[in-house]
Amino acid sequence: MEIKVEGKDIEKALKLLKRKIQRDGLMGELKKRRYYEKPSVKEKNKQREAQRKKAKSARRQVARTHGR
Repeated sequence: MEIKVEGKDIEKALKLLKRKIQRDGLMGELKKRRYYEKPSVKEKNKQREAQRKKAKSARRQVARTHGR
């Protein structure tokens, strides 16, 4: 990953770097790899996340049908 600093605008370069890191999902990946996670725990977390997304989708669907 490369960010070019134009002129002496370090703040702008840092902003670009931060945006690029967020877009690539690098921080999320680092967070996930901070500790070893057993495959069974990984699967449980994956299922929990799927349920959370499903519930959120259902809430949005209800909100759309009721015009909120």
